[in-house]
Amino acid sequence: MEKVLMAFAAALAIGIPALATAWAQSRIGAAGAGTLAEKPEMTGTIIIMLAIPETMVILGFVVAAMILVL
Repeated sequence: MEKVLMAFAAALAIGIPALATAWAQSRIGAAGAGTLAEKPEMTGTIIIMLAIPETMVILGFVVAAMILVL
């Protein structure tokens, strides 16, 4: 039973941040498309803003790995 709970906790550690990242990137992507239509020189900034939420998934993966290893 303990392994099942650890696997569930690891799944939540990846799943919840992945959903939050998808939601954030959908909002940033829509706003970024509008911004790029008006100011094409903002391309680098928009790419960075799209990449920042990905760190949530990476950190969730690290937490999941730590849960499963310990």
